Amino acid sequence: MDASSGVVRLGEAERESLAAYAARASWPAGFAVYQRSGSADGVFVVSRGRIVLRSRVRAGRGFVPWIATPGETFGSEGLSPSGRYATDARADEESETLFLSSARFRAFVREQPQHCLSLINQLMAERSLLLDKLRELTTLSVEQRLIATLLRMASNNTFTGADGRIVLCTAHYRLLCELVGATRESVSLVLGRLTGEGVVERSGTTMFISPSLLADRLDVGMLEGELPFMSVAEGHEHALN
Repeated sequence: MDASSGVVRLGEAERESLAAYAARASWPAGFAVYQRSGSADGVFVVSRGRIVLRSRVRAGRGFVPWIATPGETFGSEGLSPSGRYATDARADEESETLFLSSARFRAFVREQPQHCLSLINQLMAERSLLLDKLRELTTLSVEQRLIATLLRMASNNTFTGADGRIVLCTAHYRLLCELVGATRESVSLVLGRLTGEGVVERSGTTMFISPSLLADRLDVGMLEGELPFMSVAEGHEHALN
């Protein structure tokens, strides 16, 4: 498994082993891989591109708990009996996936136990990250959640430029808000403050953000006090406000 960036992902060897049991598929940008509540079977592994998992909250609003990038999985609800997908899944750009049905997963367990353990380790690592994100939604402010989200984006090279900085254009702004779990207005206020403090650099409608500056700011914010639950006074910054 590859953990060179601090994020665990299936390496090339594991993916090559899995490919002998999986169905390979290519998805054009914007294509719906599956929809929430649909019958689920097996698990997907991303080999190229990005797959966005989105929960629709209400008309025009959504929450994105996970973006699966190469070496990561999605749709593992299909490994449970009578599974149903918990979110929509859509290709954010031209993508390629490996799909391991439940029957092929069982064959993979029997015939390639060592590589299968790597896949299970991957699923557990991703579950831990989702639980950590749930903690952030209930304990951190919008600014802290925004910074944590941007740092994750940098760690898996989501929307990063050649110099390692995060590049945010208007096309990605909605997705950022859905990842943070906050309104466009709340995120804009935070980015405005960060711009004033020199953390964010603007060029027209595009923003450039250095991950190193974000990490320093997040550490300071956490040390200043992380509450187990957000206070009533912070209601204007609650998740999905």
